[in-house]
Amino acid sequence: MRRPIALLAGLLIAGACALPASAADGDEDFTIKDPRITESSGLAASRQHPGIYWTHNDQDEGAYLYAVDSGTGETVATITMTGVGTPRDVEAISMGPGNEIWVGDIGDNDGVEWPYVWVYRLPEPKTLKDQTIRATQYVVKYSDGTRDAESLVVHPKTGRVYIIDKQEDGGHLYEGPAELSASGTNVFKPAAPVDLWATDAAFSPDGKTLAVRGYFGGIAYDWNGGKLKRLERISVPLGQGESVSYSTDGTKIMLGSEGANSNVVAKDAPEAAGSADSSSGGGSSDSSGDGDGDSGRTGDLKVGAVAVLVACVVVFGFRRLVRRR
Repeated sequence: MRRPIALLAGLLIAGACALPASAADGDEDFTIKDPRITESSGLAASRQHPGIYWTHNDQDEGAYLYAVDSGTGETVATITMTGVGTPRDVEAISMGPGNEIWVGDIGDNDGVEWPYVWVYRLPEPKTLKDQTIRATQYVVKYSDGTRDAESLVVHPKTGRVYIIDKQEDGGHLYEGPAELSASGTNVFKPAAPVDLWATDAAFSPDGKTLAVRGYFGGIAYDWNGGKLKRLERISVPLGQGESVSYSTDGTKIMLGSEGANSNVVAKDAPEAAGSADSSSGGGSSDSSGDGDGDSGRTGDLKVGAVAVLVACVVVFGFRRLVRRR
């Protein structure tokens, strides 16, 4: 009887340890495989569908949003927005309170200097399938004139909408009205400088940290009620880096890029304000390399330890049962 029991224990341990620590959590690298998505310009983690990220092309043939399963890289749902005009340059997407999706048609790739831009809001569907959803369209202007922008964020607690303009020598965080009006023009005003040529931004799930990325690097800010305080630099993959999102649990930032079969790279999230390391001015992201640091290995070790414990309990229980017989 000893040999079958030993074999069973080995199989249980091997099988348990082979399971990924967070396969459905959406906090690991993945590749967007949908051939329709060639210019992924924004990324937002779904809260009600674990492991799902919403994305879009910056210039598409219609008002489309794509739900990508980070476990497979496949698109599991396509939303067609109605109630909006023909999109011009969709550059950003963000999740707001109440599982609402916010989309920023705020870019100016062709240097047209639009006198106004658009922001769309729609409910995230409870069921992931191809469908048409009516969105609310908001007209947005800036208090200091036209500008190009690729970053739109919605605060996860207050629901307030912010835009960061895109300028090589650094831009500004623009704050929208407390509540946007669908019947009038919404004027966004500069609230704080941003020391980056910004291509996207994202709030941490608790709303305390704002991560801003560009082509060559990024910066994490303590939100501080909108009065930004610089925390640390964020290293980013080289390339046409256009998107960033926090994972749902806030442990990772997900960095995406444009192009067919584009990769989304997971890196350890910046240290939050008030943490032991953030006050020193250093940053885990500068030295994290590909993001596979000690925290990831610790998580794997915990999973392995649990697997061994479960296997031992099963084996010893089985042996006692055999002895009783």
